[in-house]
Amino acid sequence: MASPSALDQIVKAYDIRGTVPDQLDVDVAYALGIGFAQFTKAQVVIVGRDMRPTGPELADAFSRGLMEQGIDVIDIGLASTDLLYFAAGKLDAPGAMFTASHNPAQYNGIKLCLSGARPVGESTGLNDVKVFAQQVLDGVRLKPVARPGRTTERDLLSAFVDHVVSFIDPSALRPMRVVADTANGMGGLVVPAVFDRLPRLELEVMYGELDGSFPNHPADPLQSVNQRDLQARVSSGAFDIGLAFDGDADRVFVVDELGRGLSGSTTTGILATSMLRKFPGATILHNLICSRAVPEIIREHGGNPVRTKVGHSYIKQLMAETGAVFGGEHSAHYYFKDNYRADSGLIATMLMLEEM
Repeated sequence: MASPSALDQIVKAYDIRGTVPDQLDVDVAYALGIGFAQFTKAQVVIVGRDMRPTGPELADAFSRGLMEQGIDVIDIGLASTDLLYFAAGKLDAPGAMFTASHNPAQYNGIKLCLSGARPVGESTGLNDVKVFAQQVLDGVRLKPVARPGRTTERDLLSAFVDHVVSFIDPSALRPMRVVADTANGMGGLVVPAVFDRLPRLELEVMYGELDGSFPNHPADPLQSVNQRDLQARVSSGAFDIGLAFDGDADRVFVVDELGRGLSGSTTTGILATSMLRKFPGATILHNLICSRAVPEIIREHGGNPVRTKVGHSYIKQLMAETGAVFGGEHSAHYYFKDNYRADSGLIATMLMLEEM
């Protein structure tokens, strides 16, 4: 069983993350499910998970906590984080994504959101969830509900693909050869599904098997060493572009046709240009780590650059306040107003391809 101080160790600023089972186990997941139920008071919660072997048991325990509080669960099964956010937006229900993103195999975690994919962070409810969950771990018994919740399985992959592709005109894409390194993460599921809708593009997937032990390299493309295989493949295979996804496939890093990795700031600038063509004069957010070239590019293309703190909760809040159509972070999180202000590596990919 996880230690009594487990929640202090695993509840971070924006998510829940820890090693399994010493920090995060089924008892903690169950308590967090009850905690999320107490915080949201929702009727329905969407639950998804990545390919980590501990995902099913942790997600089941969390769902059991929800159902004991009378909440129905929509189980979307294996999913990327941006698919979960899409589900929370489309179905207008809170969501819980079981993933540890780019972290090593011994980790797992939970990314929580409210209906409409609104973030749950330290200052927007995560501490409340923690307090409720700690009471459960301390043995506080809650009053039984009149009707326990039920679980319904639902496949939203096709609807998600429709949504992603809707950001571009597929017929306007030029023929291209694309190689994607999905690092044995959830990109192995969602990336081919999207490219199946793009007949002008030829896709090759590296390390596409879903395997939470990450047998080829860590699913952390922010570290350039983890892009080496992709860069070599692009250089040797006459590809037009390379794409490196992290474990839960919500981030994408781009490699150009010469095998050179683009920084998150460079990609933010390209995506900002794309969005300003679609929304002339729009407000574009960039975080304070982005290079000074980013606001210059935004201004050059007639946009209004607004600088923000690092972190998705700040960006999503400022997007709502300013009406910004796009926000980019140097860490390769890219947020879109028409994606419930959530980030998506696949939507960013579509716009990059459209720009080529």
